[in-house]
Amino acid sequence: MFHRPRFGSSSWGGPPPMKKFGNPGERLRKKKWDLDELPKFEKNFYNEHPELQRMTQYDIDEFRRRKEITVRGTGCPRAITGFHQAQFPQYVMDVLLSQDFKEPTSIQSQGFPLALSGRDMVGIAQTGSGKTLAYLLPAIVHINHQPYLERGDGPICLVLAPTRELAQQVQHVAHDYGKTSRIKSTCVYGGAPKGPQIRDLERGTEICIATPGRLIDFLEAGKTNLRRCTYLVLDEADRMLDMGFEPQIRKIVDQIRVSQAHAILSKPHTHL
Repeated sequence: MFHRPRFGSSSWGGPPPMKKFGNPGERLRKKKWDLDELPKFEKNFYNEHPELQRMTQYDIDEFRRRKEITVRGTGCPRAITGFHQAQFPQYVMDVLLSQDFKEPTSIQSQGFPLALSGRDMVGIAQTGSGKTLAYLLPAIVHINHQPYLERGDGPICLVLAPTRELAQQVQHVAHDYGKTSRIKSTCVYGGAPKGPQIRDLERGTEICIATPGRLIDFLEAGKTNLRRCTYLVLDEADRMLDMGFEPQIRKIVDQIRVSQAHAILSKPHTHL
């Protein structure tokens, strides 16, 4: 089993409590990062499998056609045809095999190589398409290649979701797949007591799944921070925009020195 120590020490502290303003996030100011003072990180962990190297461009195009995969952009890695071609670490493969999955879904076939290679991605996938694993499994690999969290650090991976229900579903998957490498995850959302959520964040958690409003509350109160966040996911980003979360999302993104971002859309006609 893969083991990682959890925490070191750090003198970082949050801002002092302040009076509440009218609009969510009004107290938050865009961060100006001194990258020399922040932990260095890696984001490209992808090595193309020899089986993919032997495939012709016709083979790749035909596979994408059968899987209904459409790709736009430059330098996009080839879609994988089997889980083994992603070359995940064994601790990830063990959980995948235990779930008895036969082959990657369309969003996973193309999403795994993109995310593992450190590329930004906008993906369009319906509920039930395997979209959660498409970004969570690469996130676990990303986390395990970063410096360990120190006391006072916020999450390395942040997943924003429009509703409590979706956030809880994602956290369930994150728990199942992260426990083999002792990665902690937590879920923060409105309509529930803040105390337990704050305690989870203060203890340290590598993955935080959050609704925008509750996360803004905690950032303003200094209960967490995003100085270590290098992997950002906007799950059902189009739905969050439809629900009016754009100002909160912008405030949150301003707190991140993020280097890798993924937006998952549920409708193909949506434009970000």
